[in-house]
Amino acid sequence: MPRELVLYIAQSLDGFIAPPDEDLSFLNAVAVEGEDYGYAAFVATCDTVIMGRRTYDKVVAMGVPDPHPERMLHVISSRPGTSTERLRFHTGDPVALVRELKDQQGQRIYCDGGAQLVHALVQHDLLDRYIISTIPVLLGGGIRLFKEGRPSQALSLVRSQAHPSGLVQGEWVRRRS
Repeated sequence: MPRELVLYIAQSLDGFIAPPDEDLSFLNAVAVEGEDYGYAAFVATCDTVIMGRRTYDKVVAMGVPDPHPERMLHVISSRPGTSTERLRFHTGDPVALVRELKDQQGQRIYCDGGAQLVHALVQHDLLDRYIISTIPVLLGGGIRLFKEGRPSQALSLVRSQAHPSGLVQGEWVRRRS
């Protein structure tokens, strides 16, 4: 049975994962000390992470040199980077990489953004589960989580939870025939 690929991400109420200037401070609107909205429990079920290069560079620029220190991290990039035992820069086809990862033994695979990678995965129907936290802010523009031009896909709601901070988190699984 293939491993599950899960998108776990936050977006604004109007569907943006970042404003035009890519300042992610809008995420602080729901920051509550001691509340991680299920993130630690989720990442404990994953042993592999994939993320786009722009997302990786943004996280590193925010002072997090190793965003997933206990997991294998694949950074999808058009330009090479310095790989290590747990960090691989993948300049090839991300779809082929994901298919290969899904066929390997292990826990879940966590897609940690960004929008270009998500679009490629949706285009090829590779995402199995979506966990999306909606932040109660309208950004008015920026980087959309889901780009136009993707195929229609049926999803089933697993759960939704509203938090006192205003964050609403939904979880859906891909319905396949």
